[in-house]
Amino acid sequence: MSKNYTILDLIRRNRTPLENHLIDGLVDGRVSRRDFVRHGSLLGLSLPLLGRIGMAAGLGGMPTLARAQGAPGATIRVASSVPAATIDPVTIADAGGLLVMQQVAEFLCVDGPDLVLQPALAESWKPNDNGTVWTFKLRKGVKFHSGGEMKADDVVASIDRLADPANSSNALSVFTGILQRGASKKVDDYTVEFHLDAPNGNFPYMLSSDNYNAVIIPASYKGDYEKSFDGTGPFRIEKYTAKVGASFVRNEDYWGPKALPERTEFTFFTDMQPQILALQGGQVDIINQMPVLAGVALLNDPNIDIISLKSSAHQQLHMRCDEGPLKDARVRRAIALCLDRDKLAAGLMKGRSALGNDSPFAAVYPSTDTSVPQRKQDIAQAKQLMEAAGLGQGFKITLTTERYLEIPEYAQLIQNWVKEIGVQLDLNILDQSGYYGDAVFGKSNWLDSVMGITDYGHRGVPNVYLAAPLKSEGTWNAAHFKNKDYDALATSYIAALDLEAQKADAGKIQKLLLEETPVIFGYFYDYLTATAKGVAGVQPTAMSQLFLDKASKA
Repeated sequence: MSKNYTILDLIRRNRTPLENHLIDGLVDGRVSRRDFVRHGSLLGLSLPLLGRIGMAAGLGGMPTLARAQGAPGATIRVASSVPAATIDPVTIADAGGLLVMQQVAEFLCVDGPDLVLQPALAESWKPNDNGTVWTFKLRKGVKFHSGGEMKADDVVASIDRLADPANSSNALSVFTGILQRGASKKVDDYTVEFHLDAPNGNFPYMLSSDNYNAVIIPASYKGDYEKSFDGTGPFRIEKYTAKVGASFVRNEDYWGPKALPERTEFTFFTDMQPQILALQGGQVDIINQMPVLAGVALLNDPNIDIISLKSSAHQQLHMRCDEGPLKDARVRRAIALCLDRDKLAAGLMKGRSALGNDSPFAAVYPSTDTSVPQRKQDIAQAKQLMEAAGLGQGFKITLTTERYLEIPEYAQLIQNWVKEIGVQLDLNILDQSGYYGDAVFGKSNWLDSVMGITDYGHRGVPNVYLAAPLKSEGTWNAAHFKNKDYDALATSYIAALDLEAQKADAGKIQKLLLEETPVIFGYFYDYLTATAKGVAGVQPTAMSQLFLDKASKA
């Protein structure tokens, strides 16, 4: 036996059967290095340990996630959208508000590059044998800006607030059916157990930056976060002016390496064009999120760098499965076959997207079954399906959607494509507040429309996409799709701890959704952040977060 495998055997001795099965997959070639790192981090294996396993298996070290550090002391200036509501960790849901909150408050772990989970306020985590209990070990010596040490009581209180239906938490879309109020248990000051409603193989992502409300704040929090902005992060609040901007200063008592910037400044904008002019004119250093169409002028600007992140963010086209002509799955498939996805990716999205295949399983997910054939435009087949459904002469229907990013242009493309099969599509494009309404059935153009396009932000795992818009009782099931076989498969996928088991369920889900097509997933768009030349170390996430602790200016 070689020396390398002697080392690997030593590593294996302290690993669980689940962890050793993942190692077997890497050694046998069934699991790629990228997927091994990502899934290993989910199971709580540290990045250094994952690197040692890779070396011992004869595959070389794992890719480093570290960034070169620049000079300290700069003021980093950011252009961002205006927070749409009062900043409260429990209820905040818009990109502008989340960005401000995330500058001061931190998560137990962070969904980093390539969907790899990295420790933050938690040092490690692990599941029990069936994934119904996850145990998190907390970092010691972490201080809130208000002075007290962060301990298990703060973590339990923070997550209980989010899981309590009485608080109207935005995170209920994540925790409903997964984690109830009172199910987060303090073991000791630095250990917390989360007792889940059902097995969940991806649960650490529910407590990461993926669940953008899940920041840890003091147990004593009573509301009115804008008065304190209390957190554990590398920056402290200096000044916040609603609708105008915010500034932050370096936290000299931070538990980790001190932030490089001395200050950060955020200016709020109501529109994208002024942000672009401010970046080009040198008034700001960063645009946090830049839509492709609105930002075309910056894509080839030699004075601007574009940070492009592959993501699972997308625009769902839902079709009501319970009434009208769309009740027939053949009609829904016909509409899906009208889309020219290659033109969507190359034209509408300027090459800054990946093709969608009418399921939530984006190319970025390790569990996606890539053997499932990609749906292509096929007008002849679409016409045959319409004839078989008794609708060869077509019909008239309304598509309702929001004025956001490139969605109106996407709607117009669909309108033109479906004309070829006799569908007359009237467009009803509303502002976001008019589209979403109260976001409950009976009081929302989104959830009550017969067809609609809705923007869904990035997630590091597909769990929310599989449940909220597609399960029979899903809180965002605008398609009114009810399918017992789908519900069982989604539950099985969510419960699976093993990557290969997840992939097996994913393939079945992908095929079922191609057959039923309650929702069209046309493309998954890249998340773009624009920076001025000479600005380095900026770390955006596709969830609209912006980590600036390593940022510098030349």
